[in-house]
Formats: sequence, C-alpha cells, structure tokens
Amino acid sequence: MLALSRKKNEAIIISNNVEVTILEVKGDQVKIGITAPKDVPIYRKEVYLQIQEANKDAVNADGMEALRNLLR
Repeated sequence: MLALSRKKNEAIIISNNVEVTILEVKGDQVKIGITAPKDVPIYRKEVYLQIQEANKDAVNADGMEALRNLLR
C-alpha cells in the first residue's frame, strides 16, 4: 500500500486518467472528489464487496443448477 499525505485541494493521479482530489477535511472525515472516464467503475469498498459476493452467489447458484440438470 502506498500512503500519501495530501492537503485540501491537493490531488493524486492514478494511471494517467483518474484524479483523486481532497475536497474537505473535517475532524476524522475526509471528502474526496474523483475524476475518471465514464468507463471506469468507482465503488465504495463495502458496495464493491457486496457486488462481488452477489456475483459469487449467482455463479454458485447457476453452477448448482447446471449440475442438477446434468444429473437428471
């Protein structure tokens, strides 16, 4: 993990096309802005993990259904 210090209105660039800017620092919260191409998905980590779990469940359900069909 790369750890960086940034102040309000400072930014970092990721992969030439994603810019993360510190918009506000208030207590223990930091508000960030992200500028990225529309084809780059951006999720909060907890949402991303829920999507991954749902995808895994869907694959497992589809796989079980395919296995049941083979056994019939």
